[in-house]
Amino acid sequence: MRWVKSGTAAFRKGLDETRMRGFAESAKVSAAVAETIARVRTEGDAAVAEYTLRFDGFDPRKKGFAVSRREMDAAWKRTPRLLKESLSFAATRIEAFHAHQAQTGYTAEIPGALLGQRVIPVSRAGAYVPGGKAAYPSTLLMNAIPARVAGVREVIAACPAPGGKIPDVVLAAARIAEVSAIYRVGGAQAIAALAFGTESVPKADVIVGPGNAYVTEAKRQVYGIVGIDMLAGPSELVVLADGSANAEYVAADLLSQAEHDEDAFVALVTDSAALSRKVEAELLRQAKTLPRREILSASLSRAKGFLVRGKKEGIETVNAIAPEHLSIMVENPWSALEEVRNAGTAFLGPYSPVAVGDYVAGINHTLPTGGAAAFSSPLGVSNFLKRMNVVSYQIRALTADAPHVARLAGKEGLVAHARAVLKRIQREA
Repeated sequence: MRWVKSGTAAFRKGLDETRMRGFAESAKVSAAVAETIARVRTEGDAAVAEYTLRFDGFDPRKKGFAVSRREMDAAWKRTPRLLKESLSFAATRIEAFHAHQAQTGYTAEIPGALLGQRVIPVSRAGAYVPGGKAAYPSTLLMNAIPARVAGVREVIAACPAPGGKIPDVVLAAARIAEVSAIYRVGGAQAIAALAFGTESVPKADVIVGPGNAYVTEAKRQVYGIVGIDMLAGPSELVVLADGSANAEYVAADLLSQAEHDEDAFVALVTDSAALSRKVEAELLRQAKTLPRREILSASLSRAKGFLVRGKKEGIETVNAIAPEHLSIMVENPWSALEEVRNAGTAFLGPYSPVAVGDYVAGINHTLPTGGAAAFSSPLGVSNFLKRMNVVSYQIRALTADAPHVARLAGKEGLVAHARAVLKRIQREA
């Protein structure tokens, strides 16, 4: 962990570097994704099959793009009972939390007119579930359940399937989340298929879910054709701690996010030099006992430590970083939270590890990264909803408002606008 001290040029440089972490654009990735999208858009299944054969080693035209009901049932039977219980427990928590986010429309009256807004779920949502190196059933639950709570009629999922095989635990999660269909397609080609539709994969209205750089770039390029949740990058955690924090817990949380991949971003913000030394020692000690030592070594080599002059500067530093996950381990975490504006999820106190949020607390673990927490929110029910304004005027209200419409339209040179109002007034006079 590279430490920088408040008031130094190194501190300012370190903070600037964290602000730029969301700008890891690659011309090579962008060009490759653009080609993939163009081919899938024009060639449909044939292009998706070619890319799937190249990257995952099987032809979905032969094995089937969609996982069959028989395969789903078999995977469910093979999944250990206790694991199914844990998946169901997590699903229940996720549904209960997101149920509070349900939205309804409203009406508002002005003299002689009724105004309102309808809140309507999209018709079909596509959930991307990362795969290949590991299985992420929790991500499927986090993506699909809020869509169901929103009232989306059809929720479909896409997941990489090396050799044509999606892990049983992911299929079990799909069953629990009541996913309509799951397709064994991954990468940018899956995003393109969900965005435009192919002979075998239906077009979605919204695509949600994290992925690698190619998946994220594909979501960026199809945005506007479909809705997306966010451009999620590598996992992030900032721990805000003072001298009262338990160094063992701080290090454990940092390691829990650093083990995701080599590009994970973790940082410690503290006003206690003594704690910084203890955490460094704990990181070394605990990392030796973990299996992903190479990944941890790579991510921790870029980890940052910010030694600040007090609580106020610590919170200012956190808000500047705007992390995906924020762990607040100070004497009065609720008081500190009042000043925190930018974080995807805040975990308060020594007994709120980030891992509970990843799995069973019920909050969504698909969160803004790369500083996007300064202006965006966690995945939730609202990502699957759209709003329709409603206007209903009576003639008396139109007559009263007509002079204002005509005056403003005239100023903008839009004569037909004014005439569309005035004709009605003249007819009814």
